[in-house]
Amino acid sequence: MNTEWIKVVIAAFFEVFWVIGLKHADNLWAWIGTMIAIIISFYLMIMAGKKLPVGTVYAVFVGLGTAGTVFSDFVFFGEPFQIAKVFLILVLLAGVIGLKLVTKDTDKEGVES
Repeated sequence: MNTEWIKVVIAAFFEVFWVIGLKHADNLWAWIGTMIAIIISFYLMIMAGKKLPVGTVYAVFVGLGTAGTVFSDFVFFGEPFQIAKVFLILVLLAGVIGLKLVTKDTDKEGVES
């Protein structure tokens, strides 16, 4: 995994925080933290998209962010654990991993997707 894919994973990590922030922020500091997470998340995703296929970057970003958000709902916010939901998230992650595996990495800037 090269540094561009690491940027996508970190961007997805911050996506989880801003999604949680959009739902649960109730004061100025929480909103500021949410805004910072949005900026970091999108900045890293855009930078990775300059050297990797944009469609695959976005799919990986959203897939990992969705899985992280659902996991945090189970662990931190008391969302009821449902086998069907976990199975569908695993199917989503399998698709994202499959996309990553079949996508060629390019180091040229401005490569068409």
